[in-house]
Amino acid sequence: MNENIQIFGQQTGAALSAERNQVLRNTYWLLALSMVPTVLGAWVGIATGFAGALSPGIGLMLFLGGAFGFMFAIEKTKDSAAGVLVLLAFTFFMGLMLSRLVGSVLGRANGAELVMTAFAGTGAIFLGMASLSSVIKRDLSAMGKWLFVGALMILVAGIANFFLQSSTLMITLAVLMVGVFTAFILYDLKRVRDGHETNYITATLGVYLSLFNVFQALLMLLGIGGREE
Repeated sequence: MNENIQIFGQQTGAALSAERNQVLRNTYWLLALSMVPTVLGAWVGIATGFAGALSPGIGLMLFLGGAFGFMFAIEKTKDSAAGVLVLLAFTFFMGLMLSRLVGSVLGRANGAELVMTAFAGTGAIFLGMASLSSVIKRDLSAMGKWLFVGALMILVAGIANFFLQSSTLMITLAVLMVGVFTAFILYDLKRVRDGHETNYITATLGVYLSLFNVFQALLMLLGIGGREE
């Protein structure tokens, strides 16, 4: 009897482990795929001058409305194949909205180098957090509420700085963004590994948003530091 219970427990544990690994693999694959429409969206935005043609106020409203609208749609479709298409459409939109910043940096003499440095830095952060998530045994669930508060404060301060136009506050926010969203990558990947997140579309959305914000913050910092006199 005890042997049967033990065998059943081992089989159940193996099944749960296999399910978690499958969610993690799907998350990584979808995350990699999401980079394609993001780059395409940025290229279209730069080629057409779409984001640059928008006034700052209209651009901010479009970004906030579009981002939250897409995230709502992804949540509604996350359990179907349509969720993947909505997510990829969202990443195209995010690339399109990022094109103003990317185009501004590319307009400098060393712009391409700065963009590649930000991309490499984002990739290194992701690989570091992915590796760390595989070796940390501690449950990181308690981090969630603090990270959410941090992200909310950054959002509010960012909107405020849209009106204040403070370079010092912008640099401070960029540094905080790197720290908070790097921690978010670790938190989201650990949730998948621990079985707290079982939907790979939701998991991909969380990690993608963190990577997007880390890349944007690094590009802002490098753009300020690499500004030509």
